[in-house]
Amino acid sequence: MKIIKKIIKISGFFITLFIILYYGLYFYASTTNKLDINSASGYYIYDNNGELFDGSNEWVKLDNISPYLINATISIEDKNFYKHKGFDFFRIIKSMYVNITNKKNLQGASTISQQLVKNLFLNFDKTWERKIKEAWLTVRLESQYDKDEILEGYLNTINYGGVYGIENASHYYFNKNSSELTLGEASILAGIPKSPSNYSPLTNEDKAKERQKLVLKSMVINGYISDSEMNNALNEELTYYGHSSKYELNTLLYYKDAVMKELDGINSIPTSFLETGGLKIYTNLDINAQNILEKSMKDNINIDNLEIASVMMNPNDGGIIALTGGVDYNKSQFNRATSSKRQVGSTLKPFLYYSALENGFTASSTFTSEVTTFVFSNDQTYSPSNFNDKYANKKISMAAAIAYSDNIYAIKTHLFLGEDTLVNILKRVGITSKLSAIPSLALGSEEINIIELTSAYSALANLGYKVKGHLINRITDMNNNILYEYKDDEEQVLNSSLVYIINQLLTSTYDYRFVDYIYPTCYDLTGKLNNTFSIKTGSTDTDNLVVGYNGNIVMSIWAGYDDNSDTGSDVGKQIKKMWSNSVNEYLKDKDVKWYKMPDNVVGVMVNPISGEVSNDEKSVMFYYLKGTQPTYNDEGLDNLIPTINEKEEAIRQ
Repeated sequence: MKIIKKIIKISGFFITLFIILYYGLYFYASTTNKLDINSASGYYIYDNNGELFDGSNEWVKLDNISPYLINATISIEDKNFYKHKGFDFFRIIKSMYVNITNKKNLQGASTISQQLVKNLFLNFDKTWERKIKEAWLTVRLESQYDKDEILEGYLNTINYGGVYGIENASHYYFNKNSSELTLGEASILAGIPKSPSNYSPLTNEDKAKERQKLVLKSMVINGYISDSEMNNALNEELTYYGHSSKYELNTLLYYKDAVMKELDGINSIPTSFLETGGLKIYTNLDINAQNILEKSMKDNINIDNLEIASVMMNPNDGGIIALTGGVDYNKSQFNRATSSKRQVGSTLKPFLYYSALENGFTASSTFTSEVTTFVFSNDQTYSPSNFNDKYANKKISMAAAIAYSDNIYAIKTHLFLGEDTLVNILKRVGITSKLSAIPSLALGSEEINIIELTSAYSALANLGYKVKGHLINRITDMNNNILYEYKDDEEQVLNSSLVYIINQLLTSTYDYRFVDYIYPTCYDLTGKLNNTFSIKTGSTDTDNLVVGYNGNIVMSIWAGYDDNSDTGSDVGKQIKKMWSNSVNEYLKDKDVKWYKMPDNVVGVMVNPISGEVSNDEKSVMFYYLKGTQPTYNDEGLDNLIPTINEKEEAIRQ
């Protein structure tokens, strides 16, 4: 009996102490500087002309939000919102029990107050320091604001599937003010924040309707609506709008998502909106280019379920002026431009051939294109094949190998140089993806992100300078104090004269004079380009790419299926049309100039296939460093690097 009394006494002491500390903490929080949540108004994102394209200064009052939306949100997110002080301890205990019992994270216990605090931060760290900060801010929030003010702040900042705030979401999904939402519309929107990528009705209406049913059932249970009202709402025919801001672009939110991902990686800005009052983010977005990109995609891509990632970049500073992460953000919010790595096929070959030029090759250097099995010291074999099994069965020049994307020539060059050579040159131009020094790397068997690839090509387009693809130029707080500014290192990593030669060689991919036993890979673009471009395509069974550039623009397109299905033959044709239409339209009113030939480079008319000096009607101008060009003499052609051909047999074996 004495033991029981002692336990009760000790328990009473700790309970009393907890109550004193608990309420003492809230009292102390009430005396601290008041959190300015109304001015912490979020992100304002601007294009390259300083025009706002995402974000709104409008903060909608709780009285101007549909009661259906308010009640639906409280019911599904935090039914005890008006009863707790920021933390729902019974819900925390229940969720812990459910998660431990099922050995997986099935339930969360964050209140609306806690979620508002999370929305005030600029990133999503999960450190203990961050959790403690969030808990303390939740206490301050509950001590300094009444419940309606907290709810108002929450509804103005929550993510509704790439659209932040209920007023923006109402216009985006239903083209109306939030005060005008019906019960059916409100219950759809209230279901989105749980998992925006899964419950957006534009992405997956079936899942959104399932979530809506849960929302409406919770409203019935909590006494907000009747069963008949629930049934009417479930049967209400909804019409979705699916446009944001003044630009009716389905792909613009991919650009915004890419901006937000880049923002999350910038460490030099404050950690919360409470310190900045909001952020002004100035980007490289060219709305005209984004319009062109989206229109060209719609006009030229007509294959069901095919996805497109595309990037338009300024090669001189790496600024990304337009981007798509898929065909339609309303159908899929996964951003393939920023979050995906795919096999890039033959688009790596220009870097292989640049390395060859550094190591003594010229445009006239020849290997034999024929069926070849490569045998290695451990008795392993590798038998690459050309597209459609087309082979010259004779010696062809490097220029011809580029025009036809000849795989045999590429592997022979790769093995001759050493497999580390290509890995090293790709690192030099900014490829950070992990690459293996293997024979198939020359054919693009490794996976690389399309922004990385486009940035690497920029080093060719700008004659040798490494750039980093980026969307954000400058970030300021709401008082225009600069918090971050992008700085270009301007590091030259390639020889400009050799890059000039490669750039000229990559025009052969659509040059009619290269028609021989096979057509150049981009022959269907012959006569359809308004300016000169260097172009390279790449393909695997599951991926198709085209990358092209001049000194004004670099543009890359990837096409494929999310389930890695084979793409078939039409995909490559369609993305080349999309690419050519886009660059033609983008450059139509611009001053476009091709590269000036360096003083240490000389042009020689040669046969495009053999690389030998020639003056017939099919001759092509190849470019060489002075002293390495082919010439006629008494003994015939002097290639000046005969060891390339002498070692071919050794490579084959």
